[in-house]
Amino acid sequence: MKIFSKRTQRGVSLIEVLVALLVTSFGLLGMAALQARAIKGNQSSMQKTQATVMSYYILDAMRVDRSSAKLLNYNTGSLDSVTGRIGPVCSAATVTGTTLAKNNLRDWITALKESIGNSADSTTCGAVLCDADGNCRIQVRWDDTRAGGLGVQIVETYTRL
Repeated sequence: MKIFSKRTQRGVSLIEVLVALLVTSFGLLGMAALQARAIKGNQSSMQKTQATVMSYYILDAMRVDRSSAKLLNYNTGSLDSVTGRIGPVCSAATVTGTTLAKNNLRDWITALKESIGNSADSTTCGAVLCDADGNCRIQVRWDDTRAGGLGVQIVETYTRL
């Protein structure tokens, strides 16, 4: 049996401290990555919630102006049977006219840009399609890649006015 002297064990505690520091730093890096991923997930979730709230926003405006909605004045386009998408409005400036329906649509698109995207964002769009019986379909679209999502997200709401 070999007996180690104090001299041969010098620096062992320093190596142990360095190894412990290395293990701790990997753990802290993992926690930071987990936190960053959680923040992205929260951002994506917040955008979905905002899209739902904004779809109810335009529906409430249409319920106030029900006769105009049944006359199809809120419709932004027709339904594409292949993609299931309605012709969207991506800029408030493209909505022309001074009727209550056009003002509501313009305000809605502006609010969409402010709450989900930004004013220069061309991927945040809204679409409305109603029939004469008051059955309406609302679509809100935005690009979710910045928040870690899969690209274009769509929240769709169906209702009867």
